[in-house]
Amino acid sequence: MIHLGNYNTLRITRFTDHGAYLDAGEIGEILLPKTYVRPEMRPDDEVTAFVYLDAKEKLVATFETPRACVGQCAYLRCTWTNEYGAFLDWGVMKDLFVPFREQKQTMEVNHCYIVYIYIDKQTGRIVASAKIERHLQPATLDTYCRGTKAEMLVWHKTPLGFKVIVDHKYQGQLYNNQILNTIHTGDHLTGSVVYVRPDGKLDMAIGAIGRTRYRDFADELLNALRLAPNATLPYGDHSTPEEIAERFGVSKKTFKRALGTLYRQRKIEINNKGITALNIEL
Repeated sequence: MIHLGNYNTLRITRFTDHGAYLDAGEIGEILLPKTYVRPEMRPDDEVTAFVYLDAKEKLVATFETPRACVGQCAYLRCTWTNEYGAFLDWGVMKDLFVPFREQKQTMEVNHCYIVYIYIDKQTGRIVASAKIERHLQPATLDTYCRGTKAEMLVWHKTPLGFKVIVDHKYQGQLYNNQILNTIHTGDHLTGSVVYVRPDGKLDMAIGAIGRTRYRDFADELLNALRLAPNATLPYGDHSTPEEIAERFGVSKKTFKRALGTLYRQRKIEINNKGITALNIEL
């Protein structure tokens, strides 16, 4: 079975002047254009390639890397428009089409938009939609619990913080008090679920939460000390929350908890100049 708009592992059947043909089962063969054929390739070799539709609506394989696959969301730049809609650069030769009916506002060239990529049931084509809400699902406690790690795509700013798209499927919220560094629409972040709301939306945090957060940052801090001149950094209880956030991207509470962990483990020394890693060969 071919997964359109995604990666497929296929067997090379033959070579021609046009490129290599790949076995697509009942569908027949898919062309891997000559541009992507490598000298070491032989018949019966298996290759993993991205499969999509070319300008003639024929299946074609490529080693180009799309910015997102079917079933995913991405922040993409509009490259051109016509009387039917807009076209976005998604990393492969043929631009991604967004019909007017799938635009929240008329898309403009060189502007970027968050879109969901899917296969249109009527035409069988790969298209995108800026009407993200239609394609997001409610999360459940069977899917996520507090502390579950997840990937986030920053969607847009709200008075409370930023809406995010979690794992390409669910709507989440990052609150202002969770955001220590500047973030923008289109940023990719790794975070954790704080709470699964009754409406299926997720309250999120950047990075880990709870004991895992403190333990992970303690390791990160120790590594930073090992790389610092004389294994010393000029930070400590005297540092402001803003200084801690700018240097380490964590709250001062997390920083102090990590300090306490490393101090109890006798891995650091704390003095009025800052913190120094112990037992490090300089």
